[in-house]
Amino acid sequence: MPIEYQDDREAGRLLAVEDGAVVGHIAYFVLDAEPHALVAVHTIVDPGHEGRGIAGGLVRTFYGIAAAQGVPVVPLCPYAASWAAKHPDEAPEPASEVVLAAKAQLAAAPDLW
Repeated sequence: MPIEYQDDREAGRLLAVEDGAVVGHIAYFVLDAEPHALVAVHTIVDPGHEGRGIAGGLVRTFYGIAAAQGVPVVPLCPYAASWAAKHPDEAPEPASEVVLAAKAQLAAAPDLW
């Protein structure tokens, strides 16, 4: 069965679901300030599901959601940042001031992540 991606915006999670079970997710938040970027903090794939392209599918889907909403992505997660560097055609680099704002918002609430 194919992986289905579900955006649980309220919980700050983009879920990878297979056969009704969550097998991975991106933890993220929406930047408070304009342009309300989507900020990827962690990409996690459950043990036993690694090596199947789930993490890459999550990040690709995350960028697609942001593009559909007309907002940038700030990949603070190391995996998402690495994926973005390898796929510049799908992952436009955010403006430096947006990255700084995302880092400041994350630093202000470190207990959430």
